[in-house]
Amino acid sequence: MGGFYGAVSKRDVVYDVFFGVDYHSHLGTKRAGLIFHDGDSFQRQIHSIENTPFRTRFEDDLPDFHGNSGIGCISDTNPQPLLMRSHLGVFALTTVGCINNEEELVNRYLKYEGRQFSAMSSGDVNTTELVAALINHEPDFVSGIKFAQERIDGSLTLLIMDEQGSIIAARDKMGRLPVLIGRDDDGYCVSFESFAYHKLGYEDAYELGPGEIVRVTADGFETLSPTGDDMKICAFLWVYYGYPNSNYEGENVEVMRYRNGAIMAREERERGVMPEVDYVAGIPDSGTPHAVGYAQESGMPFGRPFIKYTPTWPRSFMPTNQEMRNRVATMKLVPVPELIEGKKLLFVDDSIVRGTQLQNTVEFLYQSGAAEVHMRSACPPIMYGCKYLTFSRNKSVMDLIARRVVHKLEGDEGADHLEEYIDPKTERGKCLVKTICEDLGFDSLSYQSLDGMLEAIGIDREKICTYCWNGKE
Repeated sequence: MGGFYGAVSKRDVVYDVFFGVDYHSHLGTKRAGLIFHDGDSFQRQIHSIENTPFRTRFEDDLPDFHGNSGIGCISDTNPQPLLMRSHLGVFALTTVGCINNEEELVNRYLKYEGRQFSAMSSGDVNTTELVAALINHEPDFVSGIKFAQERIDGSLTLLIMDEQGSIIAARDKMGRLPVLIGRDDDGYCVSFESFAYHKLGYEDAYELGPGEIVRVTADGFETLSPTGDDMKICAFLWVYYGYPNSNYEGENVEVMRYRNGAIMAREERERGVMPEVDYVAGIPDSGTPHAVGYAQESGMPFGRPFIKYTPTWPRSFMPTNQEMRNRVATMKLVPVPELIEGKKLLFVDDSIVRGTQLQNTVEFLYQSGAAEVHMRSACPPIMYGCKYLTFSRNKSVMDLIARRVVHKLEGDEGADHLEEYIDPKTERGKCLVKTICEDLGFDSLSYQSLDGMLEAIGIDREKICTYCWNGKE
């Protein structure tokens, strides 16, 4: 994933942007960057944050920064923001999204227009540089952004800071990610997460619609291109990666998770499959509020048999090696033996993607003396890797435990019945859940229904992207 923060003001905004970007650290683990404009020139710095948290990595750079406008980002993809020079002038650019047709676009511009792209150490093209080339194809920023968004297969949300220090914010044409504007007495900011600017003394000013392009200055903001008619905002903003304090389309993340857990418990009671347990618990962190809602609705006590140890295992440190990732994930969760030994436990997690870490967790719980371990997923079985963002992207759909089990049950033919498999009321859906439950060693397993999850989000369900579950565009 990734996130960004920008500010333009009548005062220096270095610390606002620094802390605003830091508040997006839960969204990325690889690269981060800051760039400021002081009216005459740009100052920029990009660092790796794979082994050092953002704040620690950048705090020594702050004395060298100054400016009344700036943008910054956390990225799981490319080094950015980039500083570009073109017929549009000198400008800074940061992007969040996904480009599935990168090779096609690069080959087209290399072959037919004679352009060159610098290669990263991996040999790949920096996709933010590719976006800049697409924008530069047109005579102005607005038409250039639209040109890029129309030609990209995937999604594109971005911030531009021009040589006048203005910020141009553009939300993806289908609104898959949020873009929000805050204001204080001296100026305005643009953010992915609303809580980031609330903590910095800004108040809500505006939320961009899908495809909308807005120019932001210290004196205000104006729409350069109006919002589109259709939206497909990512459901996982509420289920998993959105921060609890944030609001998207008027719906708070934490409140949605309480509702979601309550709906899961309600539906289980109606189906007569709710087990009696000693504690309902969440897999930290994002599973916890779903579990709180489940416990409140079920009437069973909430407990914390695991505590997440964060002082030396921050979110920003997550090795790229999968074996080490699994080990770090296990080491972060510190058990409370008094709440495990001899206890019947029901855990709620935000999702079950590959299943590896959950399998390790349940094995450890049984080794620690748990009498029963029941598992609940706050969303339906994931059947597709995301093609619009960098969330739940996998080398193969067979990395997803639900798809592996479908193939195990029916071979290639199973791919024709995936919509049945995500519905717990169908025979195929029941068979999928039963098999995963047995494979991972739970006493019981249940997934939130697609209808239940959409009810919990609370906005028009036609405006929510559900591609990860049903493959629908």
